Amino acid sequence: MRMLLLSSCLFVGGLAHAANDLPGGGIDPEALSRHVRILASDEFEGRAPASPGEERTVQYLIEEFRRSGLQPGGVDGSWVQPVPMVRAQVDGPVTAKLRQGGKARTLVNGEDVTLQSLRPQAAVDIKDAPLVFIGYGIDAPERQWNDYKDVDLHGKIAVVLINDADFEADRAGAFDGKAVTYYGRWTYKFEEAARRGAQGVLIVHETAPAAYGWATVKSSGTSPLFDIERPQDQALAQHVPVRGWMQRALAEQLFRDAGLDFEAEKRKAMTPGFQPVVLGDATLSAQFKLKREQVVTRNVVAKLPGGAHADEAVIFSAHWDAFGIGQADAKGDRIRRGAIDNATGVATVLELGRVFAAGPQPQRTLYFVALTAEEKGLLGASYYAAHPLAPLDKTAAVINIEMFSPDGATRDIASWGKGRVSLEGDLERVAKARGRSYSPDPNLEAGFFYRADHFAFARLGVPAITIGPGLDKVEGGVAAGKALREKYFADCYHQACDAWTPTWDPAGHAADTLLVYDLGAELANSRRWPHWEEGSEFRKTREQSEAARR
Repeated sequence: MRMLLLSSCLFVGGLAHAANDLPGGGIDPEALSRHVRILASDEFEGRAPASPGEERTVQYLIEEFRRSGLQPGGVDGSWVQPVPMVRAQVDGPVTAKLRQGGKARTLVNGEDVTLQSLRPQAAVDIKDAPLVFIGYGIDAPERQWNDYKDVDLHGKIAVVLINDADFEADRAGAFDGKAVTYYGRWTYKFEEAARRGAQGVLIVHETAPAAYGWATVKSSGTSPLFDIERPQDQALAQHVPVRGWMQRALAEQLFRDAGLDFEAEKRKAMTPGFQPVVLGDATLSAQFKLKREQVVTRNVVAKLPGGAHADEAVIFSAHWDAFGIGQADAKGDRIRRGAIDNATGVATVLELGRVFAAGPQPQRTLYFVALTAEEKGLLGASYYAAHPLAPLDKTAAVINIEMFSPDGATRDIASWGKGRVSLEGDLERVAKARGRSYSPDPNLEAGFFYRADHFAFARLGVPAITIGPGLDKVEGGVAAGKALREKYFADCYHQACDAWTPTWDPAGHAADTLLVYDLGAELANSRRWPHWEEGSEFRKTREQSEAARR
């Protein structure tokens, strides 16, 4: 078995370090590649929650954790934490019609729009609901911002922009400049419109502010939706009757036919004085049936019991789910395999479990968690955070892993978003100790901090970080790294082509996993508690839990 030697895989701008002194012989790049190849194989059918692919995935993870010598960390001594959910999917054809200026236009689901619903109902039947432009669809009192003003949205469809009002503004305003806030996330926009009583929401898709193309919207938007189980009244309050996205070209035509200029109205929406705009006499009708069923999916949990401070925990996590089987791509391929997103993260968690289990007992208990339903809205992580298997106030940190690279070694490593958490500085320090560097997220406008499972823990105060690959490739530098990342997000993100290939180069994946091990080993045996820094919206929550713990 070829183990990782940094002299061959990690010569990056300085002294090379050997990693063969790690427990279990060190990080094994071939094992990482093998895990990805198996998890992203056709046999696993894209690893959709509550599918045959889930069953194969869960059994594979349990067997690998068991083989490593870890213990079950789930419910009642098992390897899993059941996550009860509701699955909702369109059942049959979608009929959608836009009426405006005396003309009717049939909209094609998946092409012009994507329409869905998580509301507890057997069918969507909306007839001639007026459309109202609500800007960015944000109500943020602490930023003196309210796009809704006093408009009554009952019986109406809200048309909103993706991201937040600073993204394309000439200068930073009420938000964080190019760095998207939680208000820019599509999940927030759907939730806020529901609180306002809207009949529906349509988000105008644009590639740059969304950080992905229409192919991703189509793939996600035509897949089954999942939600945690809620009482009927809560589910009705949480979800609008219909939600979805529309192509920018459709929005431009819609505005034009209402006597408005889309770009001009968008500029107005970048100011706090924006007023909602009725889009002429435009109305939307939509009819489709829904199939709703209760399902149980699973987080897979292994643990390595600690010693002197076994009541304290460190969590290593990654989501195991992808998008399963969907509409065929141009090549007729229907399986969204999720190799990079996120079989790479799961492979890292498996390999970390093996290496830690081969070493001395840690002082804190280590949890290795493969989370479900991240692609459905961080649902597995949110369920764990609401039903923790180790108390959150005694969880020192969550280290989440997403989308490590198959394209060879980089000089740097990165984390997602700007979390204002001490773990970012810790990651930088362990990277420098290995002759590498730390790169802050160069794409804050994509809002990645709010798009990964660590966020479910962060919002409850637990110091958390998602670690991902850097861009400064040993061969080709930053330019090569950016080109590869842009091509992936343009062509393969959430698509069938996110697949393992024989040309997969796990050297960078292994080198990054080593840094996660270094950081985790420090946390496992330290008396130090990571913390949120000044300016973090999560600092107060953690300080309150720390005060209670003391």
